[in-house]
Amino acid sequence: MKPIDNLRKSDLNGIKLIVFDVDGILVPRGTKIFQSGRKTVFYIKKVDKKVINLIKELSSLGFLININSGRSLDVLQRMFWPVLNKITMTYENGSSSWIKGKIYQHVNSYSKLSELYRELSAIKNKNIKGFELKEFILTLHAKKRVNVVETAIKKHKGLYFIWNSEAYDIGLKGVQTKLNGLNALLKIIKLKKDNVLFIGDNYNDIPFIGNSKIVVTADKRRLKGDFFIRLSRKDLPGKVLMERMITIKRAKC
Repeated sequence: MKPIDNLRKSDLNGIKLIVFDVDGILVPRGTKIFQSGRKTVFYIKKVDKKVINLIKELSSLGFLININSGRSLDVLQRMFWPVLNKITMTYENGSSSWIKGKIYQHVNSYSKLSELYRELSAIKNKNIKGFELKEFILTLHAKKRVNVVETAIKKHKGLYFIWNSEAYDIGLKGVQTKLNGLNALLKIIKLKKDNVLFIGDNYNDIPFIGNSKIVVTADKRRLKGDFFIRLSRKDLPGKVLMERMITIKRAKC
């Protein structure tokens, strides 16, 4: 693994699509959510203006940009509203993609997840914070891992869950993955994996290794990559990557 400062213009040969994870990459990690009865309060993060401007500049250099996240379409649209004309979005762990205002649904998970949703909703535990509003996957936020939740999920065959230190993402095993969403997107926009640079920081990003020409990691403990970005309180990894790419693309030699 090389530091991002070692990324050269020649490394970007053939790269046409930059795929960004969101939390920990373009916005800080952490989710504020509160649920009481039928009322859910969810705080949507604001993307820094500097990051928005860098997305615009990266797009002006000819790169396509994909936001690939477990977040819902509604949340991502609100977060990236100033650059919706510059990006595509693949959301809820590869379940669907948004391209120029058109939605391409990649999977139907309702019949598999609706019963589990009712079961999890009935669990009373002081560490459970509530469900994030999603269409295709279940995301249950909690202060820490909850054994009774994991036991309930494991009773349902064909489902997976990922604990990301603040929530459980639950979906169809081998189907609802961020990589599958990217592969579906590539078919639509007629690109190949060798045209992709991906940046992420978590365990659910591991499948991108070997399925993207370049993988950039923002957390070497969880995700290996071709290049790494050191964690910093000052600059988010996505900002650091875009600044590096813009610098070397605008360089005269």
